[in-house]
Amino acid sequence: QVQLVESGGGLVQPGGSLRLSCAASGTILSIYKMAWYRQAPGKQRELVAGITTTSSTTYDDSVKGRFTISRDNTKNTVYLQMNSLKPEDTAVYYCYAEAARGFWGQGTQVTVSS
Repeated sequence: QVQLVESGGGLVQPGGSLRLSCAASGTILSIYKMAWYRQAPGKQRELVAGITTTSSTTYDDSVKGRFTISRDNTKNTVYLQMNSLKPEDTAVYYCYAEAARGFWGQGTQVTVSS
């Protein structure tokens, strides 16, 4: 089993920044990929960014150049640095870990509004 706990969400003005954190615990050695997804009201959950154990990264086109995913293996934590935030980035952000099966965190709300 893998447990994921997200933190760092909140309210920010357009153009601002936030950093999300996802701390993993449990059978973490089984994890080979972690990712951030988001789900806005009335929309499907979508992939924002992913990172493998070798730190290879992928990003959705809508966040390229603004968001950065990274990991600190010493802390078993994955981060999502979000810069130049836009109102359309408003969503619940979920951490995801892929092992023998997928695991989800509880989500953290990000609201971008003036």
